[in-house]
Amino acid sequence: MKKMLTIFILSLVLITSFQTFTVSSAKPTQDSEELRLQDMLMNMLTPYIEKDLNSYYYPKITKDFSPVVVPWKIEMIETRRVNGFRGFKLELTFEIEPTDGGHWIPIGKDRMTYEISSGPTIILKNHTHLKTYKLPTEK
Repeated sequence: MKKMLTIFILSLVLITSFQTFTVSSAKPTQDSEELRLQDMLMNMLTPYIEKDLNSYYYPKITKDFSPVVVPWKIEMIETRRVNGFRGFKLELTFEIEPTDGGHWIPIGKDRMTYEISSGPTIILKNHTHLKTYKLPTEK
């Protein structure tokens, strides 16, 4: 099952024929094939991202809950092929705002780079914690 999931993810990335590019900061205002493929990729990678964030945030930053990642709080920053045109080793860099999971309050901001390759493998290559947000206090 895991192998099929990773193959599906790889096929989504390859369908869009990504070369190295930086995503525009302008938010999309309408649906497109590229946006749907990107959203599917986020859905597939969310469990990996959440697992890696949990090992960073708990218990260093949050002790009462594990961070929750939602696809709409993941922004693709860059994609590139590691081994040239039509190479099947890709690097994807995201900025992510994990939330508390209950009230969807962002608890921080992180930049993560994953390497995805056939095999299938999904490896966290780099994780930079950018910011910790102060949580509102309960009254």
